[in-house]
Amino acid sequence: MDTLGDVNQEITAPRTPLHQFSVPLSATRRGARLARLLAAEQLGAWEVPLDPARLVVAELAANAALHGRVPGRSFRLTLIVTAHGVLRIEVTDTRGEALPVCRDAPSEPAESGHGLLLVRELADRWGVRSGPVPSKTVWAELDLGR
Repeated sequence: MDTLGDVNQEITAPRTPLHQFSVPLSATRRGARLARLLAAEQLGAWEVPLDPARLVVAELAANAALHGRVPGRSFRLTLIVTAHGVLRIEVTDTRGEALPVCRDAPSEPAESGHGLLLVRELADRWGVRSGPVPSKTVWAELDLGR
């Protein structure tokens, strides 16, 4: 099982943004679906490969809608492409006390519990940043040059 200390390894290179997109979405299944659709549209406009980015967005948005949901509050999707060829995906929700844990693959088939495992496998780096209170941001970075 990964702990936050294992995964919070952000790159230290300057993050000059070439492109940036941010949008609040309802913390619902519909909001999570819209996050995936908007991300695909934006990445296409930037001529950034859709996969695996849209899968990472789908998993992080679904987690925000399911585990980070506070009635009446939204979550925020942010996409950043840096001058160093990194796509950073951030999903911020208002349940800062509910930190995600990436579990090992279940020994038997299960319908849920695979989201962060998938993010861990697809992303070059991922982690969680707390704050500002009461929120947290789960982020993932994809190196576009690979």
